[in-house]
Amino acid sequence: MSEAATAERIAPCSGRAVELAAGDVLVVIDPMGQQVSDLTAFSKEDMAEYLSSGRSIDYASKLWLSTGDVLYSNRSRPMFTILEDTCGRHDFTLTPCSKRMFELLYGEAEGRPGCEGNLASALAPYGIGIDRVPIAFNIFMNVSVDGTTGNVAVLPPLSKAGDFIRLRAEMPLVVAMTACSAGQSNNFSYKPIDFRVEKGSGPAPGAIGPPATDC
Repeated sequence: MSEAATAERIAPCSGRAVELAAGDVLVVIDPMGQQVSDLTAFSKEDMAEYLSSGRSIDYASKLWLSTGDVLYSNRSRPMFTILEDTCGRHDFTLTPCSKRMFELLYGEAEGRPGCEGNLASALAPYGIGIDRVPIAFNIFMNVSVDGTTGNVAVLPPLSKAGDFIRLRAEMPLVVAMTACSAGQSNNFSYKPIDFRVEKGSGPAPGAIGPPATDC
């Protein structure tokens, strides 16, 4: 049985980093509804290995990942398994909002750090700079895709107050999360994100990568 910790809060427009052992479960919670959390992760054993949107989408053969899906690293190794998901809509295609994005899209004269800057600040003690922040798993972010034109639109999140996603770590990880700073992502109402870590007893049996081929 896992040991559940008290939930911690990420203040609006900020970020946090946590370390997970293999088998730990990270629960990310939207306490007030319609707020996004950008999440990225790196292997604690080799920080050159990171959470990969391309690998994860490729192996799942779908854009929207939810309960039962696996999130893979750039080396095609499982990093997370989604154990439970009460929202069901997250994005894994768009980059974290950034200072330059706020200038280009929102016309801000002096852009805020955004999720990119907040992730980099949280990861700085681990030697991860802003240029190494990859596409994040944008928890609760609602992105629509037109199957004919390919146009994308960021819509208000579908998450309600108390919705959560439970992610089991399949390897030792350094994880960074935000309470998103982009107005389009949270219906222009900047709110916190809560999280807690449920201590596990090791990786699940059979937590392996996709089948190997030799063509």
